[in-house]
Amino acid sequence: MNDQSPNAAFHDSSFLQGHNAEYVEQLYGQWAQDPAAVDEAWDAFFRGLGDDETTVTREARGASWTRADWPPMPGDENTAALTGEWPMASNAEAQAALKKITGKADEKGVKLSDEQLRRAVLDSIRALMLIRAFRIRGHLHAQLDPLAMREVPDHGELKPETYGFHSGDLDRPIFIDNVLGLQVASIRQIVDIMERTYCGTFALQYMHISNPEEAAWLKERIEGYGKEIAFTREGRRAILNKLVEAEGFEKFLHVKYMGTKRFGLDGGEALIPAMEQIIKRGGALGVKEIVVGMPHRGRLSVLANVMGKPYRAIFHEFQGGSFKPEDVDGSGDVKYHLGASSDRSFDDNSVHLSLTANPSHLEAVNPVVLGKVRAKQDQHSDTTHRTAVLPILLHGDAAFAGQGVVAECLQLSGIRGHRTGGTIHIVVNNQIGFTTAPHFSRTSPYPTDIALMVEAPIFHVNGDDPEAVVHAAKVATEFRQKFHKDVVIDIFCYRRFGHNEGDEPMFTNPAMYKQIKGHKTTLQLYTDRLVADGLIPEGEIEDMKAAFQSHLNEEFEIGKAFKPNKADWLDGKWSGLETEGAEYNAGATGISPETMAEIGTALTRVPDGFDLHKTVGRLLDTKSQMFEKGQGFDWATGEALAFGSLLLDGKPVRLAGQDSTRGTFSQRHSAFIDQTTEERYYPLNHIRGGQAHYEVIDSMLSEYAVLGFEYGYSLAEPNTLTLWEAQFGDFANGAQIMFDQFIGSGERKWLRMSGLVMLLPHGFEGQGPEHSSARLERYLQMSAEDNWIVANCTTPANYFHILRRQLVRPFRKPLVLMTPKSLLRHPMAVSSADEFTTGSTFHRVLLDDAERGKVDFKLAADDKIRRVVICSGKVYYDLMQAREAQGIDDVYILRLEQFYPFPAQSLSKELERFKQAQVVWCQEEPKNQGGWTFVEPNIEWVLNRIGATHARPRYVGRAASASPATGLASRHKAEQEALVNEAISKED
Repeated sequence: MNDQSPNAAFHDSSFLQGHNAEYVEQLYGQWAQDPAAVDEAWDAFFRGLGDDETTVTREARGASWTRADWPPMPGDENTAALTGEWPMASNAEAQAALKKITGKADEKGVKLSDEQLRRAVLDSIRALMLIRAFRIRGHLHAQLDPLAMREVPDHGELKPETYGFHSGDLDRPIFIDNVLGLQVASIRQIVDIMERTYCGTFALQYMHISNPEEAAWLKERIEGYGKEIAFTREGRRAILNKLVEAEGFEKFLHVKYMGTKRFGLDGGEALIPAMEQIIKRGGALGVKEIVVGMPHRGRLSVLANVMGKPYRAIFHEFQGGSFKPEDVDGSGDVKYHLGASSDRSFDDNSVHLSLTANPSHLEAVNPVVLGKVRAKQDQHSDTTHRTAVLPILLHGDAAFAGQGVVAECLQLSGIRGHRTGGTIHIVVNNQIGFTTAPHFSRTSPYPTDIALMVEAPIFHVNGDDPEAVVHAAKVATEFRQKFHKDVVIDIFCYRRFGHNEGDEPMFTNPAMYKQIKGHKTTLQLYTDRLVADGLIPEGEIEDMKAAFQSHLNEEFEIGKAFKPNKADWLDGKWSGLETEGAEYNAGATGISPETMAEIGTALTRVPDGFDLHKTVGRLLDTKSQMFEKGQGFDWATGEALAFGSLLLDGKPVRLAGQDSTRGTFSQRHSAFIDQTTEERYYPLNHIRGGQAHYEVIDSMLSEYAVLGFEYGYSLAEPNTLTLWEAQFGDFANGAQIMFDQFIGSGERKWLRMSGLVMLLPHGFEGQGPEHSSARLERYLQMSAEDNWIVANCTTPANYFHILRRQLVRPFRKPLVLMTPKSLLRHPMAVSSADEFTTGSTFHRVLLDDAERGKVDFKLAADDKIRRVVICSGKVYYDLMQAREAQGIDDVYILRLEQFYPFPAQSLSKELERFKQAQVVWCQEEPKNQGGWTFVEPNIEWVLNRIGATHARPRYVGRAASASPATGLASRHKAEQEALVNEAISKED
């Protein structure tokens, strides 16, 4: 050792430099505490350093200010190999292996020299570093691009010479202690295994996963001898058959409907056998249902070749026919938006498939699918591991990288109230957007890098190797079922034609499309491979293609006369429900006094020994007084009565939103939280044995994904009151796509009912532009064909009834509900017990409280009423207080509680009493906002119908404004006083 030159000594100890130094220092510290804690080779090495005991002990302790438990020691095999802490054989076995490597195996009692030990240890460390480099970086060097246009700079991280191994070292045995299932291997063997595993047409990206069990399972599943991608003869023929169907179907459409938009799968046909594999393997692992969401590209092929939708039905739609039976009304939608459902069986395992309909808004269907899956899991009582119902989301590469809702949905994947046990994401990576190349559309190397944030494993595969794609689908399904988390399959492929079949891609991407024009199809390449392997005679594939084309021609002819004979929108969970009738149905929404009292007892009961917050305790005392006296029921109590009574009817309630457990305005307190333990107690789940379940979720800070999720839940579960609450009503604009594309039009486009309730806090309280308006006008503008209900209640009882009405009636409609802020605690916004009990109901038009005996104020006779002020929401109470303060008795104030469907008959009945009066519409929103532009023609129609003296209503409210409200409290107050006084003034 002392005879070495300085350069030789430096070379032999170079493994101590750079990023290995910290690992070796940690090992040195362990040795200092206990020399037996490390391998004999390291023991000999550290003894050879000759440091005195004091220095070694001080080195082991480190600086006086450092944490003893930091940095944490790696706990997984992937990184621990470099620390000397990987699962080692016994010291005796290791010594024997090292002797074998150095040629001393047969010599008894021979101790290896320091130089031999150093070289053996150095070889082991460097070999393990090479293995680790392949695990981390191998996917970057994989053969993923079918077009061979992907350029990856080679920095040498996977070359043996980078780690000190040269041509003469490649066959030298090296001790690696079963890291690849081998105790000893040569560099040549190591490189062969790692290149085949990580650098072929299948490449797994997983070293970002911090959970050692997950990472170890993936590594074990794909690494080592015998782990190669291998399919049986029958398996390969099955892949071939699906490719024949996928390519044959697309070619048939291309010939029959040249230039027609179909968003074909051409170039990505391997998707079809991959989805088949997920169904097959999933069914074997306990999957009972699969819910699929996908964009346009490849949708028709998935419908036909995976979902089993009859070819004749698809051809019928291409020929201009509807997907709906003649007796079902609705606007319909284009064929590449539509959904379907079917049952598939593999190996006696039946799996129900449903493809969710979706619009032309990329990735918007994702949260809808997740919500549907969650509801179905609840129906299966599959709430622990959630393995019975599987979501599959298909994506385009540009959309997966570019659309923010993708990240929102990934974030939902691990959250208590929204997790679904993992989604299988399949990215059909065309390596282009509409016309936009990847280097223009994303920053990261892969479109899938967004999934790194939830540590999802990512399988990158070459779409021209269908066996690699199907293998990835199989392993991904196994991972999801075992670990219950998201997984991504990134299929590198291409788009043979333009964005749609009428586009000319050479305008913008000539290099790529020159390459595509000369590129064989996936089926051609796979056929060549099977012929070369002797699996199938060359002529047989042509017979298969011809037979399939003949079948499509038969289906095409049948499609000309095809008529859909069934709509499935009221099947399954929806059976027993109806379409909306012509006559208004208020529903029996009142509850018995006994039920009301029972709920009241539960709402005010606190478990023994529970450390309740003092303020919540005072609120419960107040609530107890409400039930004792039968008076003064506030908004939160009315809501809790609605929830509780539905639970007793066997109807679950699910409420999600930002801070919804407590309530944005500290009004709800759905859970009592122990101030010592933070244990949560939900009074609504302790009313009576056998009741349904109440679930309230403080959602993540998202509107788009969370609202979409709850909408999806409502699509699959019609007998649960599903609610989404915005923190403030205007926050809903972050989810505008869900309102526009799904909630407002889903029934007309796709025959899909929903009873979702959206609670949008609304009211001008002087809080400025961003917290005043829920943008009522937007929902009213979108109202048509009885698509939903838009309401703005002013009493707790009316709120109670409209919530119960959602499930009491025999049909379902979404409910957009403006909810209050200041009215939550307003002394006049209260209800009495008789307004909740049997015989009471929801009022679409609510009479003046002076007439109802709710206030001590007497109005003039009907024929003396000078003006009728129609309003909605909080401004009613401002008008009431001003009228009483000024002693005005000839102004009647009428409340419009439901805007849409517009209650024309109810309003006619009330206004019939005041034909001579002037009618004013009063609102606190600016004139170009709020309800005015919607109600004006409707009120005018009513006034003309009853023959009123004044044929048109007059507007009173704020002037038109670009901003919803002023940010100055003084100005807000002045504006509010002015509009209230104008509404009730004696001047016409």
